[in-house]
Amino acid sequence: MGIEQRSNAGARHTPGASPAGAATMRAAVQHRYGPPSVLETSEVGLPLPGPGDVLVRVGAASVHPGDYFVMTGEPYVVRLAYGLRRPRHGIPGRDLAGVVTAIGTDVTTLRPGDAVFGWSTTGTLAEYACVPADNLASVPANLSVVYAAAVPTSALAALQALRKIANVQPGQSVLITGASGGVGSFAVQIAKACGAEVTGVCSTRNVDLVRSLGADHVVDYTRTDFTRSGKRYDVIFDNVEAQTLAAVRRALTPTGTLIPNSGRGGRWLGPLGRIVTARALSGFTRQQLKPFLSVEKRQDLLTLADLLSTGQVTPVIDRTYPLDEAADALRYVAAGHTRGKVVVTM
Repeated sequence: MGIEQRSNAGARHTPGASPAGAATMRAAVQHRYGPPSVLETSEVGLPLPGPGDVLVRVGAASVHPGDYFVMTGEPYVVRLAYGLRRPRHGIPGRDLAGVVTAIGTDVTTLRPGDAVFGWSTTGTLAEYACVPADNLASVPANLSVVYAAAVPTSALAALQALRKIANVQPGQSVLITGASGGVGSFAVQIAKACGAEVTGVCSTRNVDLVRSLGADHVVDYTRTDFTRSGKRYDVIFDNVEAQTLAAVRRALTPTGTLIPNSGRGGRWLGPLGRIVTARALSGFTRQQLKPFLSVEKRQDLLTLADLLSTGQVTPVIDRTYPLDEAADALRYVAAGHTRGKVVVTM
């Protein structure tokens, strides 16, 4: 299959900042849906920025469960967005951090040489990626590209869930399941930045990690079932499907907010089944059941940059893999139980 390229019409290059006249780059490529074994490292055409785009020399790209779903094409509902028979974009990955090497016309906010992080919809597990300038922000001075690459998708989901959906206020009690995972590790820190009293739920081996992130209380789910502890929370951000919605609601105050951000489901709809169920139940209770789909917005990325630069939020890196081992990175993410984020370096 061909790898989609953007036009170089209107692209502007700075002498010495372009990829030295290179016509190709190395990338993790898949020609069909399937397990991580479908990925291969190949030489592909170098993308060039069109109007509003920049070319980024990728330093690192993080991977998350959504990347695994897109790679495998399951649940099948993802194929409606990414290609019915095979992936529309042959290069997987969404998050990245790196250095701008060229800019297209109409780009005024970035220049070649700028260190940036953000997201792309045309693949990031490659040496270069073409990205709309509006999808990027400057890497905070206190952050390396590896740590910056860990931020976009997972931290944006946590930020939007807690600040925009739940509208967490100082003094509220917030419980976060999967508190040591990719989204959960950011959620603990963001909830603390909002002034909440935070409880994190995790396994025994991650108790110290979650406490180090700022959690006021940590529940070891191997020893305690938080749904039967008698404690009630104003907000529950549920990043795992360890309990039924009915069970989780027992730990919610009568007017509290539950945000389901998980659900394995079947091969066709995956997590959508749990989302639909939560929506339906919400009409019959004073409790607020608010499943959501995170939508990347540059303003939210800028908000995260501020939290990162002030040290209120720090990414947690579980493992890093070289590009040639991108399949292993996705295989590890799919197995679950990551401690923070998994990053692929170029």
